[in-house]
Amino acid sequence: MAVAAKNIPAPDLVPVRRALLSVSDKTGLIDFAAALAKAGVELISTGGTAKSIAAAGIAVRDVSELTGFPEIMDGRVKTLHPSVHGALLGVRDDPEHAAAMREHGIEPIDLVVVNLYPFEEVRASGAAYTAVVENIDIGGPAMVRASAKNHAYVAIVTEPEDYAAVLETLAANGGALPLDFRKRLAAKAFARTAAYDAAISGWFAEELKIEQPSWRAFGGRLHSVMRYGENPHQSAGFYVNGDKRPGVATARQLQGKQLSYNNINDTDAAYELVGEFDPARTAAVAIIKHANPCGVAEGASLREAYLKALACDPVSAFGGIVALNRLLDAEAAEEIVKTFTEVIIAPEASEAAAAIVAAKKNLRLLVTGGLPDPRQAGIMVKSVAGGLLVQGRDNAVVDDLDLKVVTRRAPTEAEMADLKFAFRIAKHVKSNAIVYAKDRATVGVGAGQMSRVDSSRIAARKALDAAEAAGHAEPLTRGSVVASDAFFPFADGLLAAVEAGATAVIQPGGSMRDEDVIKAADEHGIAMVFTGIRHFRH
Repeated sequence: MAVAAKNIPAPDLVPVRRALLSVSDKTGLIDFAAALAKAGVELISTGGTAKSIAAAGIAVRDVSELTGFPEIMDGRVKTLHPSVHGALLGVRDDPEHAAAMREHGIEPIDLVVVNLYPFEEVRASGAAYTAVVENIDIGGPAMVRASAKNHAYVAIVTEPEDYAAVLETLAANGGALPLDFRKRLAAKAFARTAAYDAAISGWFAEELKIEQPSWRAFGGRLHSVMRYGENPHQSAGFYVNGDKRPGVATARQLQGKQLSYNNINDTDAAYELVGEFDPARTAAVAIIKHANPCGVAEGASLREAYLKALACDPVSAFGGIVALNRLLDAEAAEEIVKTFTEVIIAPEASEAAAAIVAAKKNLRLLVTGGLPDPRQAGIMVKSVAGGLLVQGRDNAVVDDLDLKVVTRRAPTEAEMADLKFAFRIAKHVKSNAIVYAKDRATVGVGAGQMSRVDSSRIAARKALDAAEAAGHAEPLTRGSVVASDAFFPFADGLLAAVEAGATAVIQPGGSMRDEDVIKAADEHGIAMVFTGIRHFRH
């Protein structure tokens, strides 16, 4: 049942005479407290925050003095008291509220400064279950929500980044804060507690292995405001959720202009793909354009891998994203900067390589400190009208699959290595996906077509164009292998690959017409392997 409103208008300016400070993150706390005290604001505080303020020689009143009740249960209970929440929730222009405050000796609090126990950080650190639970803040969110609800009279500050704005606004308004400013602080406060609770509920779902909880909450913190979204008429922002998976969200940008919405989307796709390749086994490079790979290769060095990847589709590589699975060295950097590139992302970069990239002032260089684990579980979220689609990350890895040879001819050792390589790539190509590969390098990629046959033909056409550009007499698909992200529903897709020159095929299998496809492969002397796993990607 809804609570009826009394329709009491909120004042514009509320003088700040009393402030309650209780923070976990003490960044800027002393300077802020000193400025408030200098402005004549009485300070009330709790626990470690009060000790820090007092140690700086600033007068502060302990919350226990306000409540007449000591902190108990290791500080779990300190602000959950009517003297605190009455001071925050009281509607001062309501005669009944004002009378209750006078009767119970409740002094109004005009400014609340609270940031919460570091639940997200403790969770990300891999701490034990009990330690994570202990860092679930209760009193903090209660004060934040109470203050935000009563923003008609109370200003709520939830992070140090807002201290300067509060002081500037106080100074500009004779020690008071205007209603519009209080509303903005309240909106931010509710968003903060929502994200906090989302992190907690998400952690519980993970711990209890509840794949589809009855309620789903997602939260994130604004990392940066984009100039625009996919197109200039769309607004966009980049939010981070505290996940430590190495990638664009956790990377350090060493140089270059601000990342765009499309840069972030494409860079994430590129780095997730290159994470499929163990750097202890091989050097690998992925070149991405519009979230699809236009060239991927392995090599003895990053330079060799990059040149092999570039040869697949040098036209599409222009203005693309380059992802590497090892430290970017000078030799690779020298080759990469010869082609206009938007972003380079790698686990690390040598000083010499960074200096080479620095000559291209707009080229972004990101280092992540590690690679994403392709086997790691996680969730992926996509918005649809009226709701969200939530699914587990596609963490199937071809090395872990039980591959089944279904044709009379088995792949050669070299073909099998290329088949596995191609299937790794197909996992990261928009469906319908066809990938031709040879000598652990893509030679043709067909992506995002409504017909799998069209994807096969486009990939073959790309390979022919690349061969002509490189001066080869025949298309690069001659003697290649081919991977399909899903089964061939008819033999025509396979026959298109045969026509392009492929000698072996890897696909999930599972079609009603598998026998027809196998028969066609046998008739043309093609080796075919079933994976039993599909890699649709939309």
